[in-house]
Amino acid sequence: MNKLPVATRVQILSMLCEGSSLRSITRVADVSLNTVTKLLIDAGIACAVYHDEHVQNVKATRVQCDEVWSFVAVKEKNRQKSGRAMDPTVGDAWTWTAIEADSKLLISYMVGGRDTEFALMFMDDLRRRLANRVQLTTDGHRPYFQAVEEAFAGDVDYAVLVKLYGKPSASAEASRRYSPTDCVGTRKDAITGNPDPRHISTSFVERQNLTMRMAMRRFTRLANAFSKKLENHYHAVALHAMFYNFVRIHKTLKVTPAMAARIEKRLWSMEDIVALIDARETPPKKRGSYRPRQPKPEAAISN
Repeated sequence: MNKLPVATRVQILSMLCEGSSLRSITRVADVSLNTVTKLLIDAGIACAVYHDEHVQNVKATRVQCDEVWSFVAVKEKNRQKSGRAMDPTVGDAWTWTAIEADSKLLISYMVGGRDTEFALMFMDDLRRRLANRVQLTTDGHRPYFQAVEEAFAGDVDYAVLVKLYGKPSASAEASRRYSPTDCVGTRKDAITGNPDPRHISTSFVERQNLTMRMAMRRFTRLANAFSKKLENHYHAVALHAMFYNFVRIHKTLKVTPAMAARIEKRLWSMEDIVALIDARETPPKKRGSYRPRQPKPEAAISN
């Protein structure tokens, strides 16, 4: 089976992680669209497996959670008239993220709906990756309340940061606005345990969500580079998480989040991600059944 040179695969993965669209990558790297998509799938699978196995027993202090919106194929509001109303793989896709405030480590992520079912799965995943009790902050999204209670069973200092928005304008222009009205204030509500009011914040996770929008072209608003398949959306998020945690040096920390969180000792390169892909594609050599060595004929005669 023919493989692209390592340098070409590094170039393609780097462009995927720096906000380039699939078709722009095909033009720059002089490869087909299927080649880029296949490499994205392989990288997404390898990165998701590595994250699941190695981002464990995280010693955290303050964890912030949020959700970032995107869509697959068609926006939810246009799903009925698109002819794909019964297709569960299209429509709005929410990426749930949990970040450690000190190390900036992206501890857990999940792509799916924004309802209680996904909130429960997300909080269960976050809980099993933590090594100690933490202070947890989310926004006022209602499914968080039940999910945090069931996942942590009270073993958490949980608080909610509620943003207060001004009254929307009655003008026709305001009704077409893409963003919400101006935020006029916030309210901090302690839910469980004894959270420190000074650290009830979602600023770090919201900044990480902005990084996701900038780093993945399919998250760009008002553009035609949105995801066409849910599967590829998953893989793009997994590749971004790996790149963000292990490869990209955080400007403030001067190291990667994985190094700051002490789950990794060295700086990764994109070649390491290529090596992950190759390691998964190369099957282990099968060992044959044991056969005892037969004595040489002359040895048998001498005995």
